[in-house]
Amino acid sequence: MRISISSLILILLFLNASAQDSPLIVQQSLIENWEELPVYPYISDTIDGRVQLLPEYRFLDSVKVYRITYMSDGLRVTGYLGVPAGDGPHPCIIYNRGGNKNFGAVTPAMVVFWMGSLLREGYVVIASNYRGNGGGEGMEEFGGKDVDDVVILPAVLAEIPEADTSRIGMYGWSRGGMMTYMAMTRMPELRAVAVGGGVTDHFTLLADRPGMESVYQELVPDYENRRDAALEERSAVMWADQIPTNIPMLIMHGTSDWRVKPDQSLRLALELEKYRIPFRLIMFEGGDHGLSEFNSEVEEQALHWFNKYVRDKEPLPDMEYHGK
Repeated sequence: MRISISSLILILLFLNASAQDSPLIVQQSLIENWEELPVYPYISDTIDGRVQLLPEYRFLDSVKVYRITYMSDGLRVTGYLGVPAGDGPHPCIIYNRGGNKNFGAVTPAMVVFWMGSLLREGYVVIASNYRGNGGGEGMEEFGGKDVDDVVILPAVLAEIPEADTSRIGMYGWSRGGMMTYMAMTRMPELRAVAVGGGVTDHFTLLADRPGMESVYQELVPDYENRRDAALEERSAVMWADQIPTNIPMLIMHGTSDWRVKPDQSLRLALELEKYRIPFRLIMFEGGDHGLSEFNSEVEEQALHWFNKYVRDKEPLPDMEYHGK
């Protein structure tokens, strides 16, 4: 049977439209019983004769946390979605996890301890485990095509009725900082980002931690044949001129961080200054990689940044040299 060119065009248009109309979220499972999860003993205690959530975690009774599976490049990718109390629309934060494979994976515990302050503050929070992790399809590439799994998340958020996709920020830690820097070059719609302990130069990271080479060899495609190019593609200090000038950046780092030495953020800050990209750099004296000694201060700084530029949409700072 012959098909005319005009009929073929109509079929292709129909298939394309159908693909575009297909939802990105293909599975969404609400966490209903925190008592059944391993994190519960750490967020509860016996109060008035019964085991219940500690006061600082009672926000979990009013928010909704989902395990989700969404589509990215035709792959099923897993993650978590937190929706605060109220009808919204709520501002949104994309949270980029650190580590690789199971190390640093997004879990209910991470939702509570790393994303909880944002949920309490009224943000919709979404976090990807990146492809190949948490039961997802494909294979992560430690800053390769798995960056697509982050870039697609505004479209995923558009399927959440409570989410205000005109107000989206991004928060990344460690490897998640690298993912943030890479993603924001493709996401000028972001209103602000915050990064903690972020990797900005993989050449110096390898000089400090030679053992990381095995991670790149395992996860980065064709690493042996294009090592230098692959490392450069993942090193923001080498392409800071590509970072949008309309996204204010909060950069936090501990001066005693052995996993990602503090000069990684210091050197990026000098590049950002060169290109007049708005940023605030906070170096925490004696802070480790997770800034565990400064948890409350880190939360305060991140919330202030996001409230200012994402929630309240305050104007960008004046980056022209000025003053008396």
